[in-house]
Amino acid sequence: MELLTHLLHEDETWVGIGLLLFFVLVVYLKVPGAAAKALDDRSAKIQAALDEAQTLRDEATALLNSLRQQRAETERQAADMIASAEAEAQRLVAEAKAKLEEQIVRRTALADQRIKLAEQQAAQDVKSAAVELAAQAAEVLLAARLSGKKSDPLVDASIAEIATRLQ
Repeated sequence: MELLTHLLHEDETWVGIGLLLFFVLVVYLKVPGAAAKALDDRSAKIQAALDEAQTLRDEATALLNSLRQQRAETERQAADMIASAEAEAQRLVAEAKAKLEEQIVRRTALADQRIKLAEQQAAQDVKSAAVELAAQAAEVLLAARLSGKKSDPLVDASIAEIATRLQ
C-alpha cells in the first residue's frame, strides 16, 4: 500500500490517470467516430465539388465542340453563299452581255430598215421630182409648139390614127 500511496502522491501518476480517463472518455463519447464521420462528410463534399467541376468541365468541352462545329458549318455556309453569289453574278453578266448584243442587233436592223426606207423615200422623191420636171418640160415644149398653131400636128395625127383603128 505504501507503493500505492506513494504513486498517488506522484504528479506523473495523476497525469497518467488523467490521460487514461481522457482516452476512455473520448472513446465513450465516440469522438473518433464523429471525427471520422466529419472527415467522411468533408470528403464527400469535396468529392461532390470535384464531380460537379468535372461535369461542368465536360459540359464546357461539349459546348466548345458544339461551337466549333457551328463555326465550321457557318463558315461552310458562308463559302457556299459566296460561291453562289459569284455564280449568280457571272450568270447576270453573261445574261446582260447577251441582252446587249441582242439589243445592238435589233437596233442595227432597225437602223438598216430606216436607212432603206429613207433611200426608198428619197428615190421616190427623186422620181416624183423627175416626173414633175418632165411634166413641166413637156408643158413648156407643148406650149412653145402650140403657141402659133391652133392644133398640134401630133395630136391631129394621133386622133386620125385612133379613128382608123376604131373602124
